[in-house]
Amino acid sequence: MVALIRSFMSHSKGNRLTPEELAQRAGDGLRARLFTRLYVVILTEWDRQLRAAGQIDFEDMLNLATDHVESGRWESLYRLIMVDEMQDTSTARAALVRALLKTPGTYLYAVGDDWQSINRFAGSDLSVMTRFDDWFGAGSTIRLDRTFRSPQSLCDIAGGFVTKNPVQISKNVRSSAPDTDETVIAVSVRERSQYGSVVRQHLVGIDEQLTGPAKVLLLGRYARSKDDVTSALDARYANLTVEFNTVHASKGKEADYVVVLGLERSGFPSTIEDDPLLQLAMAAADPYPFAEERRLFYVALTRAKRSALLVTRAGGESAFLLELVRNRAVKIRSAKGDDITPVVCPKCKKRTMKERNGRYGQFFGCTGYPVCAGTMKLADA
Repeated sequence: MVALIRSFMSHSKGNRLTPEELAQRAGDGLRARLFTRLYVVILTEWDRQLRAAGQIDFEDMLNLATDHVESGRWESLYRLIMVDEMQDTSTARAALVRALLKTPGTYLYAVGDDWQSINRFAGSDLSVMTRFDDWFGAGSTIRLDRTFRSPQSLCDIAGGFVTKNPVQISKNVRSSAPDTDETVIAVSVRERSQYGSVVRQHLVGIDEQLTGPAKVLLLGRYARSKDDVTSALDARYANLTVEFNTVHASKGKEADYVVVLGLERSGFPSTIEDDPLLQLAMAAADPYPFAEERRLFYVALTRAKRSALLVTRAGGESAFLLELVRNRAVKIRSAKGDDITPVVCPKCKKRTMKERNGRYGQFFGCTGYPVCAGTMKLADA
């Protein structure tokens, strides 16, 4: 409860929500109404103790600074304001930048990539970038559409995936890196306990073909994914340096080879939601399904300089992986290298098809039956 209240306080102060506005957002929900009432009592005492100690918290520092600039109590001496990672800017930070820009002759230079906005839980507001002109006024845009990291085919797969969300700013990423065949592949195992052995097998295969050092990032949606690949991490390789990161922690990093773990329905995209109470104080969410998870998957893929391996479990494939399969962007192979790319259900588009026997012979039926009754002729697969 303490962590929830502190996180709620950070978001509500950052978005400058009054008790009245919070009550309005809470609506008729009993839990939400009781929580906001409790929060206001705690906030009042929190602010009283800060004043008594002659201190302010981080959110107050931003808000009070903005108030001083807007009221004219402090005149900005800055003429050029530079902001990096604009896609992760919070409402409070954006408001301070906007206030500084009111001084005549002040200019803003901002750099960011809305495709990599993955920190809403920490207070970032994607609309600051996607509605830049509304926040700061009209300006010119320079599209940094050249990458020197990932091959073109990987850029095409990752870019096509993330831009399914129409909110994302459109751009065509061009690569200066040499291209290779099958820069994104997937491998399927029967049980999660086989993750370590199949990843180690993949890395041994890479290691044997190298003549110099290379780096590998094993990426998990959660930190606990590291436990699935300890055998691959602990193994000795002649040319490879292998490291595990969560996808969030990998942002800003790169490696020659990337392995994305847990491309399963229960893993990536994550279906674990934040406490709904936090939504009362947070910036408006992107309405596109799994919008931030989609951007997170894009970040995972684009850490790779040469290729990315996606690891899944047969019969439990992630919706993201099945989307790539449906779009013929990725093939799924067994640990032995055989093509076992499944047929995706044309009705629900979330499950795979399985051969079944019916009154009129064999056909494909959705593995999600009876929730999904999708069928297909064998000849149409």
